[in-house]
Formats: sequence, C-alpha cells, structure tokens
Amino acid sequence: MRHLSQPPRVVIITGASAGVGRAIAHRFAKAGDRIGLIARDEAALKDVQRELREIGAEAEWEAVDVADAGAVFRAAEQLEQRLGKIDIWINDAMETLFSTVVDTDPDEFRRVTEVCYLGFVHGTMAALKSMRPRRRGRIIQIGSALAYRGIPLQAAYCGAKHAIRGFTDALRAELLHDRSEIVLSMVDLPAVNTPQFDWARVHIPNKPRPMGQPIQPEVVADAVFRAAEGSAREYWLGWQTLATILANTVAPAWLDRYLARKAVVGQQTHTRVGPARRDNLDRPVTQLHRMHGSFDRISASHAPLISGEVARAVTVATGALLFFALGTLTARRRNRFWR
Repeated sequence: MRHLSQPPRVVIITGASAGVGRAIAHRFAKAGDRIGLIARDEAALKDVQRELREIGAEAEWEAVDVADAGAVFRAAEQLEQRLGKIDIWINDAMETLFSTVVDTDPDEFRRVTEVCYLGFVHGTMAALKSMRPRRRGRIIQIGSALAYRGIPLQAAYCGAKHAIRGFTDALRAELLHDRSEIVLSMVDLPAVNTPQFDWARVHIPNKPRPMGQPIQPEVVADAVFRAAEGSAREYWLGWQTLATILANTVAPAWLDRYLARKAVVGQQTHTRVGPARRDNLDRPVTQLHRMHGSFDRISASHAPLISGEVARAVTVATGALLFFALGTLTARRRNRFWR
C-alpha cells in the first residue's frame, strides 16, 4: 500500500466531472497525488478542482470531448506541462442511452460508441505518448460486467464495453512483446449510483434505474486506488459482477431468457419520463454534475474487489463441477434405461 510519504504521482482521469470519475479524483487527491481532470463541462471541472484544492491537492483541468482524439492529445500535453509526467491514466468517460435497438437512431449509437469506446482508445493513446519513452506507467480502464454480458436496453453501451476488452487485451500483448513495464489493467463494475440514470437519453416510457442493487461511487474509487497498487490484468468489483460473468460463462442461454424476462422492467422505475427531461448525449447537463445519482437509499457502501485471475479460477472450477454433475446425471439416466 502506498504511503503519504512517497512522492506524489500525476494521475489523469477522463470523465472526471461526475460520478465514478469525480469519486476517483477525490480518492487519489486524498493520497496526495496531482490530479488532471478531463471532461466536457468547464463549470463542473472548476467545481471538482475547487473541491480537490480545498483538501490540499494540486489539480488542473482541460475541458474536451474524449471523442475528439486531437483534443485529448492536446489536453494530455497541457496537463503534463502543468503537473509533470503522467504516472497513471484512468479512462472513465462514458455515455449511455436506454433504448431498444430498433428505437435507437444510428447517430445515437455512434455517439455512445465514440465516447465509451473510442474515448478510451484516444485516452490510452495519449497516455502511451507520455509513458512509452520512459517505458513505465499505468493505464486503468473502467470496465463493466456488461463487457462480458450484454443486457436489453443498453446495446450501444454493452457493445462499447465489449470492444474495450478486445482493445485492451490486444494492447497488453503488444506491451508484453515490447518488454514494456507499462501496466494495463481493467476494473469491471456492477451498477453504480451515478447521475447517468438522471441524464441518459431514453426511449423508454419510465425513468431508468440500475439493474439490481447499485454500489456507491466511493466504493469504485477505493477499488481503483487499490488496483493502481496491484499487478493483476483485471479486477471484478462486487458479487453481482462475479455472478453475471459466471452465469454467462456456464449458462449463457439461460441468462438470455432470464434477462428477457427481468431486465427490461428491472431497468425502469414506476415514474414516467417527463417531456422536460434533458440528456447529456450531445451536450453536458451542468446542474446534474455530482458524484451520486438518485439511488442513495438502496446503494451499497461496500463490495469485494476480486482479482480477475482468482475470479476466472472460480469460474473454471464451477464450470467443471457443472459439467461433471451433468455428465453424472446423464450417465445415471442411461444406466436406468438399459436396466
């Protein structure tokens, strides 16, 4: 575990103006690190900077859209000039919409992909520009259980998270080939109580809600902070994440049917969407930039952080047990038939 007596690191966070990104900024700032904030909304970034400076942290910001690669590269250079060489880069920027595929406009699908997938690619490339000459640094991708298992009403977001996994695995192999000491990790999350449910674009009748019990953003921030000290390639946060990935590994067809029955209704409250609802797909909604969403009452303040290697061992063992049990059951039925 890192001690406050150690030199401060330079930590750049995309999507830092709200939700998980804002919580991560606070967590690293409390450890004495220098924080670079990237998001679209200048007013919200100034608020976060003020909060961090009030606790004694050094913080700078750049208001850019992560879908714009050139803007991300320039922002990284500007933050480096003011804060120093980048030690840790955390890709967190996200957008989503709640809609069936048939009700989604292609431009909406493209926008989610540009932010949630290409935004991570652009951020990673910016980080590598700084880290490769020194052959060291750490890049953390904020992933999701939905990177393993898509769910109804969030096809665009799920597709982007799946793409991030493929991109990250490919890059990790390249870094190993180069014998680089740059560490690349992914932290997969369950549902989190952030403003996304208040400002996501919707084409559903009722206001969206998290699927299952969400966790608080501070739980994610602490997990990411610990992951920055670890060496695992991937981390799964929360029992829901483990259960989702496990179920999809051993019984994907059953999970298809379960989600078909539960996930459409399960992602909607009983409150109708009003005509005045604003969304952040094309432009920020400044007044909703905060750390928590609207589900504090049901959100958990603790969740286990499981190394992906350990989790995969559990998954393989469970799959083997199920396979053995199924084989045994089949053999018994066959023996009864031949008696």
